Amino acid sequence: MALLTSRKTQPKYDVIVVGSGAAGGQTAYTLAMEGAKVLMLEAGRNYDPVTETPMFETNHQAPLRGAVTPDKPFGFHDATVGGGWEVPGEPYTNASTDPQRQFIWWRSRMLGGRTNHWGRIALRNGPYDFKPYSRDGLGFDWPISYEDVAPYYDKVEMLIGVYGTNEGMENTPNSSEGVLQPAPKLRAGEQYAQKHGKKIGLPIIPIHRAVLSQRLDGPKLAAKLHPKNAAAQRVLIQAMSERAACFWATDCGRGCSIRANYQSTTVHLPPALASGNLDILTDAMGYRVLLDEHGKATGVAYIDRQTRAEKEVYARIVVLAASSAESVRMLLNSKSPRHPNGLANSSGLVGKYIMDTVGADLGGQIPALENLPLHNEDGAGGSHAYAPWWLYQEQHAGKLNFARGYHLEFGTGRRMPNARTGSRMEYLTGGKYGVGYKEDMRRYFGSFVSFAGRGEMIPNDDSFCELDPTVKDKWGIPVLRFHWKWSEHETRQAKHMQETSVAIIEAMGGKASAQPKKDGRDAIITGGMVIHEVGGAIMGTTPRNSVTNQWGQTWDVPNLFITDGGTFVSNADKNPTLTIMALAWRTSDYLLEEMRKGNL
Repeated sequence: MALLTSRKTQPKYDVIVVGSGAAGGQTAYTLAMEGAKVLMLEAGRNYDPVTETPMFETNHQAPLRGAVTPDKPFGFHDATVGGGWEVPGEPYTNASTDPQRQFIWWRSRMLGGRTNHWGRIALRNGPYDFKPYSRDGLGFDWPISYEDVAPYYDKVEMLIGVYGTNEGMENTPNSSEGVLQPAPKLRAGEQYAQKHGKKIGLPIIPIHRAVLSQRLDGPKLAAKLHPKNAAAQRVLIQAMSERAACFWATDCGRGCSIRANYQSTTVHLPPALASGNLDILTDAMGYRVLLDEHGKATGVAYIDRQTRAEKEVYARIVVLAASSAESVRMLLNSKSPRHPNGLANSSGLVGKYIMDTVGADLGGQIPALENLPLHNEDGAGGSHAYAPWWLYQEQHAGKLNFARGYHLEFGTGRRMPNARTGSRMEYLTGGKYGVGYKEDMRRYFGSFVSFAGRGEMIPNDDSFCELDPTVKDKWGIPVLRFHWKWSEHETRQAKHMQETSVAIIEAMGGKASAQPKKDGRDAIITGGMVIHEVGGAIMGTTPRNSVTNQWGQTWDVPNLFITDGGTFVSNADKNPTLTIMALAWRTSDYLLEEMRKGNL
């Protein structure tokens, strides 16, 4: 089984998986390695980081010196192809024209989805994060606990490779012994921030990121991940032998031709394909789940993006893993007389409680980092350190005016210059030309720091999506219309993020590029901009209060599952990708067991 054209698909599969990113990749991997026959549908084109990643190109070799453009919102060298907040011919709408009520929706149209360009920050949700309502009376509790998911966090971290340390901090869980890879040394600026963060009580510790700091021990890991499956062990050992450790010289956002970082295209899909149990159809825009006369899912209708033909594929089980909003769109578009409001929507909750990560940014300049000796600080292409939320007790005691926390990501160091590098120092120098400009560049390059708060959003009734009543995409499929609203908990949190950023910059002896906004509504960034949207098909304890059960199995259609972030009941300050993969593995194990029992 392999990458296919639509003419070569099998008459029927065990499982169809819609989506190829973190959720789809993990789901297909788990199922295929255990013997299920799987067809994966990917709306975008085929993509191979091994052959397509420009590992050693400098920005001066790129168009516009690598600068941001509408079709390359993270710069020319970013791995994203055919996707972004704007996809030609594939619009979405917002119900409000108020800029503060807008949601921007990132779509990836490439094999591997967002895993090709994500930040690879791999943080576990903690015990509080699964029971937030019990803690502060807001939002909802998950129908599962941290203990239910912890074994799957271990499995995912061992499979994909995550570096970091166990610090034993509150609600920032440790991994099991021997699971994490060694953390790389902090950069000079990160060490300086760590030293001076202590002045304001800010803990700065090594971050967890899905990048190999050393080669994987394939035989040992394969035996742990597939203890009773010799065939899967052989396949995984070979796949792991083809991954090299990071050599700290290329930004991870470009992709990775040596497979050192985690991308579905280099970690999940190669062994799944090698198992002989996975077929992949690219350029296949899934838009509707097919049902039989008894209400069971029988397959998926899709549009071939190359020929524009409408086609169908069939399976015993359908899994939606296309990203939370995209899966919601498929459910809402799968209307029928039996499901007039969309599939799996007897609760009326499909599309409800869409969430993103709260974000507010602020940077500054640190004189102590000026005129450093020339040295290479590329590192892993992202943060080596971060500040986890440190005020749980103060918040729980009611000493803060917002209910949920955030972590602080930050960037320092002598990163590869691009067209915008010089503009960062204009607020210090007023802007110069010629010799003066060159002198300023030598002095200030590497002395700037940027802080990005990333916090929890509480689900609310005013943040949801539905089908637009009139607008369709170029394929004729109705598009989503978003309703969005940040609550005061999020806007106050954003204000606190900026205040903390200024405090650490000043503790380092530096000067912030701006002062914190007086109103958090001006500090918070647009919904969807962090690209962490989750919710829309939340899991729960009954068909009345949720779309799926704890296994991602829809209440209304037992052979229809959701394994992406759509089932999230809350959106903790931890980046969601690791939890998406852990839950996808957990759901896949349940699905396999139900197949063995004959229940599916």
